[in-house]
Amino acid sequence: MKTLFARFAVHLDAVLDQLEAEGALPAGLKRAAITVEPPRDATHGDMSTNAAMVLAKGAGTNPRALAALIGPKLEALDGVAGVEIAGPGFINWRLSDGVWRNELALVHKLADEYGRSAVGAGRRANVEYVSANPTGPMHMGHCRGAVVGDALANLLSYASFEVTREYYVNDAGGQVDVLARSVHLRYREALGEEIDAIPEGLYPGEYLIPVGQHLATEYGRKFVDRPDSEWLILFRETAVAMMMEMIRADLALLGIHHDIFTSEATIQREKLPEAAERWLRVNDLVYDGVLEAPKGETPEDWEPVELPLFRSTKFGDDQDRPIKKSNGGWTYFGADMAYHFQKAQHADLLIDIWGADHAGTVARIKAAVAALTEGKVPLEVKLVQMVRLLRDGEPVKMSKRAGNFVTLADVVREVGKDVVRFTMLTRKSDAQMDFDFAKVVEASKDNPVFYVQYAHARIASLKRKAAAEGMDVTGKADLARLDAEDLQLVRQIAQFPRMIEAAAASQEPHRVAFYLYDLASAFHAHWNLGNDRAERRYLLANDVETTRARLALADAAAQIIRNGLAIMGVEAALEM
Repeated sequence: MKTLFARFAVHLDAVLDQLEAEGALPAGLKRAAITVEPPRDATHGDMSTNAAMVLAKGAGTNPRALAALIGPKLEALDGVAGVEIAGPGFINWRLSDGVWRNELALVHKLADEYGRSAVGAGRRANVEYVSANPTGPMHMGHCRGAVVGDALANLLSYASFEVTREYYVNDAGGQVDVLARSVHLRYREALGEEIDAIPEGLYPGEYLIPVGQHLATEYGRKFVDRPDSEWLILFRETAVAMMMEMIRADLALLGIHHDIFTSEATIQREKLPEAAERWLRVNDLVYDGVLEAPKGETPEDWEPVELPLFRSTKFGDDQDRPIKKSNGGWTYFGADMAYHFQKAQHADLLIDIWGADHAGTVARIKAAVAALTEGKVPLEVKLVQMVRLLRDGEPVKMSKRAGNFVTLADVVREVGKDVVRFTMLTRKSDAQMDFDFAKVVEASKDNPVFYVQYAHARIASLKRKAAAEGMDVTGKADLARLDAEDLQLVRQIAQFPRMIEAAAASQEPHRVAFYLYDLASAFHAHWNLGNDRAERRYLLANDVETTRARLALADAAAQIIRNGLAIMGVEAALEM
């Protein structure tokens, strides 16, 4: 659907065409920078445009003079109640009550589809998120990126992108060898060997005990005293498979399900890094060279080694990057580059959700994608800050089962999926966040999760209350019964489609949470008018027609809350 602002942008364009036809504007002036948006100060009107300031120079006049030509034609449009020229040439206008009533009717007509945008139609977006190492259960360090990535995928889908949700399984690095050795210890334990303190460098979590038990049942004592060359690969593959099963189950607790799980080991086995290197060499983007010595004091064992280097400086990085190690193995960057190359074959936009600790690698991977796709497939990297877990302001103790972290599953089971998901979106992803177990379930205006859910639950209770009071509120609502105070809430509701387009364009799903809090605040304020003035209540026993109209208004607000919560992956509460 086109937003209300987009529809009036079309009307403005027609006005400018009229001025061109009349000779008041030269033909062919560029209009790309013209905007139609809410004024910064809501008291100035419902919509504002910078058209006069954008076009004045090309028209050989000053902005206020051009605004004086545009204004009367805007005022003549259906639905425009008045026009004012402000400051250096902004044109502000107010919409008639009928426009807002029509928009309310449109919410009811489109329901779940209200706000859905077509900005991404025909474009394929690959969103890669979570991608935690398969060495244990999900912990709260992974949670925020998981929620941000999933909500972003929902948001882009709502904006008509064809979205693929991908998880990159890092199963080819040294950490999975450590995992295999940790499992071998638990395997021996399952066969009766006494295991004291877990040696430093191995994973201590009790979650590996079932993996060891599984291998003991399957293979008996076959690998107890054998060299790791005989069991390392088997134990690694078994452990990764069981860890990924656990990770999928943890993600399911959050309502997260990926379309694709791509294995780093498979990418290397299929020699995709070699294919990427050949392509880069043909295009003179990889050369054999020697890295500069480390900055600062040079280690005694450092010596120059010739390695294949990617020309990432050509794409804005601060130095060229090795794609192979001195032993001939692929660097993490070399494998990651090949991974992005293969998924770019099936997407028009790549988005990675990474922890903030990966900030230093953003420039090089963006450079690689720009090179390998010849600039045709952009890569956006969204960095997510860690979450600090608190209980009444004090840091939460680590989980014994996990070994050295708090599991996502424990948190979700304590406060619920919806609380976790909503809370993770109450701040920009690159801002620090505290997750206090007491505050996220607090029943107060200061808790956005509660405040939004309470708004929806309040609305859901209205028809139950009407029935209990014997009121017949069935039948078509006469929206003409809604007055200026009622229509203020419609103005907030009507911002939803525009917010969706802006959030999708900026790839910022937290904007949905911010908007829903503002809408809930507007609804609660409208509801509270009835505390002091009986005629402002939603249920009026002596005025069924106004009651029906206000219930239609409340239902529209509830519909928008549901639409927004669905993007966030949160269920709307019916009672609290």
